[in-house]
Amino acid sequence: MGILNLTPDSFSDGGRYLDLEKAVAHGVAMVAAGADLLDLGAESTRPAGTTYGRGALEVTPDEEIRRLVPVVERLRAAVSVPISVDTRKGVVARAALAAGADLINDVTGLSDPDLGEAVATARVPVVLMHLRGTLPDIQHLARYDDVVSEVRSELESALHRAECFGISRRRIVLDPGIGFAKGNTHNLVLIRRLPTLASLGCPLLVGASRKRFIGEITG
Repeated sequence: MGILNLTPDSFSDGGRYLDLEKAVAHGVAMVAAGADLLDLGAESTRPAGTTYGRGALEVTPDEEIRRLVPVVERLRAAVSVPISVDTRKGVVARAALAAGADLINDVTGLSDPDLGEAVATARVPVVLMHLRGTLPDIQHLARYDDVVSEVRSELESALHRAECFGISRRRIVLDPGIGFAKGNTHNLVLIRRLPTLASLGCPLLVGASRKRFIGEITG
């Protein structure tokens, strides 16, 4: 999965691809380098904490659409791989899908009912990520008695929530949310125990690249 952040404040590449031409060129380059899927985001999900400060600022739907739609339209004409859009807002999802996106990646697991309705109406796949709390406070919620069973249970709840909107289980991908309301040990245990999460019967998306815990455990 090639990640394309159309944001000024993402932790790894914020501001590098705000220009339309640069964004499109980077997306095309990632596909040429072997990306099977492009994931575009126009609102940073950088968490608050000692490393990233107060975290990402919330973006209005209009601004998110302004950043996102022109790039989706251009990439849809330039590449054949699926285009995923990382958003938690129904109105943004509708605009992105109309522009040519193929699936929605929601880090909040359908906290916005309008997003659930948008995905169900469009009959497109959706990624549901495990997240506790909201982005500004998630690092204070990294407390678990049994991280695998609790994350599995909370993902199962998100799965049922999606099905209540009429989203077919065969269109749902689950994400354990590595680095979101998780400490280093939680991340490692979840990665080791991925088969337990896969037992829910959905494909898994594991976003582990460029996460802080990798540097901390490797030095």
